[in-house]
Amino acid sequence: MLQQRTLKTLTRAVGVGLHSGQRVELTLRPAQPDTGIVFRRVDLPEPVDIPVTAMAVNDTRLASTINVGSAKVHTIEHLMSACAGLGLDNLYVDITAEEVPILDGSSSSFVFLLQSAGIELQRAPRRFIRMLKPVEVREGEGAAAKWARLDPYHGYKLSFEIDFHHPAVDSTGQRFEFDLGEGSYSRDIARARTFGFTRDVEMMRANGLALGGGLDNAIVMDDYKVLNVGGLRYDDEFVKHKILDAIGDLYCVGKPLLAAYSAFRSGHAMNNKLLRALLADPASYEVVTFEDEKQAPHGFAQVARAW
Repeated sequence: MLQQRTLKTLTRAVGVGLHSGQRVELTLRPAQPDTGIVFRRVDLPEPVDIPVTAMAVNDTRLASTINVGSAKVHTIEHLMSACAGLGLDNLYVDITAEEVPILDGSSSSFVFLLQSAGIELQRAPRRFIRMLKPVEVREGEGAAAKWARLDPYHGYKLSFEIDFHHPAVDSTGQRFEFDLGEGSYSRDIARARTFGFTRDVEMMRANGLALGGGLDNAIVMDDYKVLNVGGLRYDDEFVKHKILDAIGDLYCVGKPLLAAYSAFRSGHAMNNKLLRALLADPASYEVVTFEDEKQAPHGFAQVARAW
């Protein structure tokens, strides 16, 4: 049986929120089978649990935000991406503020934390959402067009194309395809950092955003070049970060997908719109388990190593 996974023990991290600039303490704890990923705002007078679901995502401006009532958690996508990349099903995330710490701007620090705690197999079948027919969402026309799509596939692969007109981005790969069953999430995707432009950062800070952002947790560009001393971690780091984000956004559906995701100029909003379109059409998918691990897609039965 392909089993659900949680942590063996708890692990902690301290950082700052990318947009709030607030100091945040994070404690990642094991959870029982079928719990899913649950954020717990322990800083509130009465702690509030916020289970991650596609419908709990209520704000997708610059990041993915979930809420229950007035309790919110911003910027969950990098941690969610790490959980998806390592095949982690059940986890409690105790958090002392309303934004997940940005750490180094990628998901590699979260991968390290999760692997340091150890991954434990649980006595419950892992449930997958298997696509039965395509689901697609589109916005805009011509040069303003953008879209995202899920197709049936015995595995999980993502292809993404960006369209940024900037000298530093133009010189890199703007399209990339990653297959979770064949590649290594930790090696190929996890180290890709979020990115931004100095002109946008100045505007965001004037509006109270990006207060915790800087060269140590993002790729920053002026009008011509990357300003980070070490340059890029991958030749195609920009598009790889969009795939990292998409993996995190799509894992908000609550179960791993068996699907081929493809997108052009998509982002947090369109990824959530795609999940809602999927869930609105019950004929487009089924929930499956694998009693025989050999029938599962290649690479899904092994517990992923960090590096």
